[in-house]
Amino acid sequence: MQTFDLARGHRISRVIKGGWQLAGGHGEIDRQAGIEDMIAFADAGITTFDCADIYTGVEALIGDFRKEYERVRGAEALSRIKVHTKFVPDLGNLASLTKADVAKAIETSLSRLNMEQLNLVQFHWWNYEIDRQVEVATWLAELRREGKIANIGGTNFNTEQMLRIINAGVPLVSMQVQYSLIDDRPSRLMAAAAKEQGVSLLCYGSVGGGLFSERMLGVPELQPPFENRSLIKYKLIVDEFGGWDLFQDLLKVLSAVAARHESDIASIASRVVLERPGVAAVIVGARNRNHLDNNLAIPGLQLSEQDFAEINAVLARANPVPGDVYTLERDLTGKHGSVMKYNLNKEGH
Repeated sequence: MQTFDLARGHRISRVIKGGWQLAGGHGEIDRQAGIEDMIAFADAGITTFDCADIYTGVEALIGDFRKEYERVRGAEALSRIKVHTKFVPDLGNLASLTKADVAKAIETSLSRLNMEQLNLVQFHWWNYEIDRQVEVATWLAELRREGKIANIGGTNFNTEQMLRIINAGVPLVSMQVQYSLIDDRPSRLMAAAAKEQGVSLLCYGSVGGGLFSERMLGVPELQPPFENRSLIKYKLIVDEFGGWDLFQDLLKVLSAVAARHESDIASIASRVVLERPGVAAVIVGARNRNHLDNNLAIPGLQLSEQDFAEINAVLARANPVPGDVYTLERDLTGKHGSVMKYNLNKEGH
């Protein structure tokens, strides 16, 4: 597994195990099996784990994994494990949020994760119209100086907001963004600005919530209701990218490339994102060890000029997804932006 030094003393695997699929909405979780799966990933070289304070039960699960990993592998092995969590204040509390609230949230994450210092806290802000994101980010910087946090990152901030936070003196080391073959928005402004500021990109969505897979190749266009929240979001991106037929053309090309490399569609899609300028790692939402070998192989795939030419020929026919980056999580009950549009247009209510 290739590694990347995100900050001094903070070495990560270039494939990160995501934690959102271990939260509610993706099926039942066997706690012991989850811990054993994380041990298998760590032993294999995927030593970085992504989670959030709003992923129900996930921080505590990773905390239990850390205890068990230290018991069976020792303190030195545990020191190589890096946990990236997120601070996501409640949407309804943005206007009234206090520094004490932020400190309490960080203490809660420390307790759940069984850590004395959080490796990386990725800050998210739901609504820029409540213009307190810079102020709150400076509180995180104060907690970093107090030793509660080792490093600060952001998640889903656009380029303008990222620069505002940095210019306020907050030492961001990373920005987590949605980045995939069907959503190249970070390549427009974010990548160059992040490079100039020494910020690395941690990318989710490279497999489109499972849309980039053999099981989606050649199937009719998906219709609601969808299996989970992720498919709702990524199907919207497919629509903006150019529609299901164009996406199928992309899957066919990825399948052919994968066959040449004895790989699979998801791995090829992730490898292309990993190749993009400024990208430190891709985050894969693996619930278990079923795809561990494929995940391990992602950074080492050596794609040829022919591979890239075939992929780029399809991408050249796509519509650019509008905007800078995917900035704000959408309320999947239909209260915000494109998901409300989706409900009205596709579900009739």
